[in-house]
Formats: sequence, structure tokens, C-alpha cells
Amino acid sequence: MAAAVEPGSVSTGVRSLFFMLTPNESSFETVEDVPQYVEQATPFFVGLMVLELVVGVLKTGAPVVTISDGLTSISAGMISRLPMLFMRGCELTGYMYVWDRYHLVELPWDSAWTWWLTFLGVDLGYYWVHRFAHEVAILWAAHQVHHSSEHYNLTTALRQSLTQQFASWVFYLPMALAIPPSVFAVHIQLNLLYQFWIHTELIRDLGPLEWVFNTPKHHRVHHGRNLYCIDKNYGGILIIWDRLFGTFAEETDRVVYGLVFPIKTFEILYVQFHYYWYLWTKSKTYKTISNKLSTFFKGPSWSPGKSRLGDHLEIPKVTGKEVAYDPSWPLHLQVYVVLHFLLVLRTYDVLFENKMMLSQLTILGMTGYILFTLTSLGFIMDQRGRPAPRCVPQAEGESCAVATQRDPFHGGGGQVAVAPHLQQNRLLTRQTVHMELSWNKLLPRRKHWKISMEGLSLNQQQHSPSVGLRQKWISTEMRHPLSSQAVCSSGGKKMLSCSKSILLQTSHLCPW
Repeated sequence: MAAAVEPGSVSTGVRSLFFMLTPNESSFETVEDVPQYVEQATPFFVGLMVLELVVGVLKTGAPVVTISDGLTSISAGMISRLPMLFMRGCELTGYMYVWDRYHLVELPWDSAWTWWLTFLGVDLGYYWVHRFAHEVAILWAAHQVHHSSEHYNLTTALRQSLTQQFASWVFYLPMALAIPPSVFAVHIQLNLLYQFWIHTELIRDLGPLEWVFNTPKHHRVHHGRNLYCIDKNYGGILIIWDRLFGTFAEETDRVVYGLVFPIKTFEILYVQFHYYWYLWTKSKTYKTISNKLSTFFKGPSWSPGKSRLGDHLEIPKVTGKEVAYDPSWPLHLQVYVVLHFLLVLRTYDVLFENKMMLSQLTILGMTGYILFTLTSLGFIMDQRGRPAPRCVPQAEGESCAVATQRDPFHGGGGQVAVAPHLQQNRLLTRQTVHMELSWNKLLPRRKHWKISMEGLSLNQQQHSPSVGLRQKWISTEMRHPLSSQAVCSSGGKKMLSCSKSILLQTSHLCPW
């Protein structure tokens, strides 16, 4: 039926991005006949990203994407597809398993009614996949990857999770009782492709289409960390599901993008996996099995005594003056990173093109090379190991205090830039002092710091809102209202005995 249409044509590729294919040209009898729409769309992804960059410069006078953030987003998309080298997609595999053994009726694959029913079924299934990914912490650990960028552009659409695909397939299984896998295989791709172009700030409003379809305006709200944006607008292609189930929000105040506690790194494996470690660390602070399990299966903001989803009023207040993480780095390094990234991207393409002819050992080796290279480029973009101290303020106009370190092991001293600010703890009701610390060399154990914290009001001991692979506990003892002394110990288990102590969230402070 669809044989007369060339799936790889430019027209088909462009229209597949906007869900403009007809049932007649996108209905197939078997799964093997279904085109790889997502793979065929790669040139159109690139073309639209270049177009957005050019239009953004002409319209705003500045690029809409930074090198560091853009490459990190594309790297996440590359990593998310690596499992396809070793297996068929979980969604299609699980669907075919249920269809082969348990389907009750077989709707005709070449019927327009079946095609449209599948469209509605996949989009409704995606709504619940997406909603559960925000409301169940262990699923959020995967989905937070997509929200980790503090920018909103077409590269953000490619910032996908490696692990989310291992859970999302469950939500589509009821359709396998009646709808043929070949029809499902078309729509699961088209639903994903549609969501690419809505990741842009250049398209402001689409008029009457806003009532029915998910648009850039609606999806910007979904990516915001403003209070009114949290857990809103889950729809894939249609926004009607959000209007029906009470999760819709209009775009009002300027949207500030990213996680409520920004991770501030371009290290791609950390971006993918840090939240799993955070959940594990959080669960260990509770004594009962119930609370430990609730850490993983209730909302990301949950804590004992709270409702299932926690209290969103405890998240940091957005001021509109937040500054996205974008450390400065030399032009020659930027050129090197871009060129090296293009080389590894070419390796990635060759790997997928020839995966059927390569041995498993070769595929594993090339996969390892890709992961190692992307991680190394992330280190460079983060400027890890640079000798100059850096300050990462959270908002425009925020000053940086300077902490002086006594080195009892090597003599001399050093400086580290500190950007202090108060945040509402995501887990607790009290405030947590959040500080970004960056040091210019590896620290010996138990090195003492004298930190000037002018103007800060320090609370009692609390948990850091985001504990990552590179983040340790720090305890501080109050010596003076404007200063404190902190000690960093391996594992963070040993605390100073003091009248008042707090825990600070840090980055790159304790390298062990």
C-alpha cells in the first residue's frame, strides 16, 4: 500500500517531523517494512538547528545555543541510542511479545481508522509515560536528563535519557491487544519526531492551534523551573490530555529553564546517572523500609510527612535573574572540542551503519571509545583542572566571596571562588546554604578552609538538595556570624562537634 511512496524522500522526511504523513503513505503490513523515520530525520535535525541558529542571531543578535550546552545535548542523544546496537527497542520488543501471545482482536493494518486510533492511543500512552516520569522518583532519575539544560532550543530536544526507554514500554502494552505492531511502530516514531521542533523560543504563538496541539509555547512551560511550570503540560502531540486531566498551564511569566537544582556540569555520564546516586544516598538516611522505598517510588520532592508528590513550595524561588552555567574557556579549546566532536560523531554514524557486519567485540570497543571521548570533552568544557578560580553565580549581580585555604601539608595557600546563595531545600522545609566551590588542584584529605560568608544566615544541619558522584558532605562550625571553618572528610561521615552546623552542596571540592 505504501510501496509507491519513497520513504527516504525529502518530502516524507520533512513532513514526518510535523506529523503530516497520511495513513495511506505510512501504513505497512509488517514491522520489517516500517521505515526508520527517526534515523532518516537526522539531516533535517541538523538543518533545522542551523536554521534556528541563523534566525536566532538575526532576531536577537545573539546565538540561541552555546557550544558547551549544545554539544552536551547532542551527546546525550547519541548515548541514548547506544542500546540499539545490541537489541531492538524495548517499546517495540515488549509490544510484539504481548501481540504474539495475547492479542484479542486484530484490527486491519491498512485501515485509516486503525491508523487514527493508534495515533490517539500512542499519544495518550505518552502522556502517562511522561507524567509518571515526573511523579515517580526512580523514573524521574532517567527523565531529568532531558530537563537538565538551562537553555531551550532544538538541541535540547536531543538531550535524551539512556535509561528511560527501559521503563516507558510498559505504558503502551494495552494497545498490543488489538493494534498490529507495524502500525504501532510507525506512530511511536512519529510521536517522538513531532516533539523535536517544539523545543524553540523563536516561535511564540500559533493562535487557534494552541488549543489542541502541543506547541513551543506550551512545551516551554513544561521545561521551566518556575513554580507555575512544575509538573505541567505533559502532552506529546496533543495538549488536550493536559486540559482533560488538570495538568495544563499557560505561559505567563518569563520561563527559567532547567532543573530546580541545576547540576552545573557538562560531564555526560554525570548528567545521565547522578540522580540515581542521589536517590540511593537519600534512601540511606531513612531507617524504615517504607521510607526507603518511598524515596524511589514517590515524587522527587517527597520526604516523610509529606504527600506523595511532596511540597513544590519548597523549591528555590525563581527571580528571573538566574544565569545559566557557562564557564568561559579559550577559543582554541572550543575549536578543538568542536572538531573532535565531529570526528566522534562520524565514528558514531559509521558504527550504526555497519553494526550488522561488525563483531560484538568491535562494537563494544567502539562504544567504549565514544563514551570515553564524550566524557573527556565534557571535562574540557567544564574546564576541570584549570588553575584560575572561578565563580558560578546563580543570579545576575550576585557577588562572589573568596575563601582562603591553609595548606598544612605543602605550605602556602590558595584561593577558591565561592558563589553563596540561599535556596529552599527540595527535601526539607528549612533553607539550605548552597555554595559552588571550585579548587585549582587536588586536595589532600582533611584540608581546612576558612570561608567568608558575609551576609549569610546559616541554619542547622541539613541534607544537601543534590548529592552527586562528585559531591561530599561538609560540616561547618560557626566561629563568627560572618565566617565559619569547614573540614572535608572522606565519605563525609565525620562531623565537627559544634553548636551550629550545616551541610553545603559543593562541586569539585573533594576529589576522592
